[in-house]
Amino acid sequence: MSTLTKLALGAMGRLRPRPAQGDATPKIALPAPDKAGGMPLMEAISKRRSEREFARTELPLAMLSSLLWAANGINRPDGGRTAPSAMHAQEIDIYVALPSGAYLYDAGANALQLVAGTDLRRVTGYQDFVDEAPLDLVYVADHSRMRLVPVASRESFASAAAGAISQNVYLFAAGNGLSTVIRAWIDRDAIANALGLGHDQQVLLSQTVGFPKG
Repeated sequence: MSTLTKLALGAMGRLRPRPAQGDATPKIALPAPDKAGGMPLMEAISKRRSEREFARTELPLAMLSSLLWAANGINRPDGGRTAPSAMHAQEIDIYVALPSGAYLYDAGANALQLVAGTDLRRVTGYQDFVDEAPLDLVYVADHSRMRLVPVASRESFASAAAGAISQNVYLFAAGNGLSTVIRAWIDRDAIANALGLGHDQQVLLSQTVGFPKG
C-alpha cells in the first residue's frame, strides 16, 4: 500500500491491518537467547545506521529471541533489564508485528503472547516498506506502572526508555547483519485500536527490522 493511500485512510480513521498469513499461534515459546560473543561494541557502533529497504525473509526464532532479549530482556537475577527505566517502572512493552499476528513480548517467560490475530505491519507506519518487511516492533508505554513519576514527566521518561530500547535493537542489528530503522511517523490511534490498548497505554514508536534487501 502506498504512503499516500495510508495517509488518506488514516485521515478517515480507516487504516486497518490485513488478515494474518498462516496460523496465529496463541503463544510462541522462544529459544534461549544467545548472550555470548558477537561483534565488539565499538565495531557495532561504527556500523549502526538506519536502512529502509528490507528482504521479505522472516527472522529465525533463535535470532528473534536474541534480538528481543537485547532490546529489553532480563539480564540480572533481580529482574533488571538490558535497557534503563526510571524507578524500575518497566513501563515499556514491546509488541511484535509478524505476518502471522501481533504478539506481546513476555521477557520473564521468554515468549510471545498473541494479542491480535491479524497482520498489523501495514498499520505500524505510513512508509510503504513496512508492509513487506518481516518484523515491526511497536513500543508502548503503560502509564499505570509509573505511579511514582509525576504525570507531567511520564511521557518524556517513557520516551527516553523507548529510545534506549531502540538503540539496543540498532546495535544488535549492526552486529548481526540486519537492517533497521526507528519510526515516529505512525498512526498511533490505528495501532492502539488494532492492539486493543487501554487508556493508560500510549504508542510511542515503531521500529522495522529485517535482513538487508538483495
